[in-house]
Amino acid sequence: MFHSAFELSYLWLIIIGFIIGFLASFVGGGGGFCFIVILILLFRVPAHIAITTSLSATLPICLVGTLGHYRYGNIDLQLGFIFIITGILGAIAGAYLTRLMTSEQLKNSFGAYSALLGLLMMIGNMKKKRAEERGIQLPEITGAGKVTKGSFFGFLAGVITGTFGTSGTAPVLAGLFAIRIPVKIVVGTSLMIAFVNTISALAAHFMIGQVDLTLILFLTAGSVIGALTGPKKLAGIKIGNAEYHIRKWYAVAMIAFGIVLIIS
Repeated sequence: MFHSAFELSYLWLIIIGFIIGFLASFVGGGGGFCFIVILILLFRVPAHIAITTSLSATLPICLVGTLGHYRYGNIDLQLGFIFIITGILGAIAGAYLTRLMTSEQLKNSFGAYSALLGLLMMIGNMKKKRAEERGIQLPEITGAGKVTKGSFFGFLAGVITGTFGTSGTAPVLAGLFAIRIPVKIVVGTSLMIAFVNTISALAAHFMIGQVDLTLILFLTAGSVIGALTGPKKLAGIKIGNAEYHIRKWYAVAMIAFGIVLIIS
């Protein structure tokens, strides 16, 4: 752990943290993806430090967001535990993968992962919309299907969390949507899973990485307030067609960020 020297530009992190905290708890993520991109591209933080710092800043968002969604009944505990058990193993494995990679390799790998996953999310979103337009009602997956999908996507999310310092939201959301549960349950359950994954990855990274406490202080100052607001706003609205547009633009942003990281 260390404190970097204060810079005036760090004040922007409070505003950035608030926006990310609100959006992350609103759509079911921890915000780690955005933190990584901002720290590396805008503040030129080395990838290894950015990863551990991002995980630390993500943790309060996940905790506050999870408690908020639990209050509104937006969490499927049984399904969440399926993701969590395999996610813990994946997060620990992912943390140790970073020991084999340089900062440049981490940055490029994260960029490639972001662009590819964003593309897959966009394709899946389009297929889902076409099915709805045709009036096709897909049945909810139960039993062994939940365990299989939950274990696969849970482990993948854990690996992504441990390797790249994000909350592993994208694989978790992909898995939960594949199981076809209501959107609000997806959001709340995703935050709970991200919370546990982040703890697991952070514990492993503390042994091999560095944490910039100054950056964490400014990021969390705004992100916690934003995370308190997200669940309340989500509980008071009807999702409707907004789900398609939210997922579409989230996918577009992931693709764009991934390309920028690779070429920067």
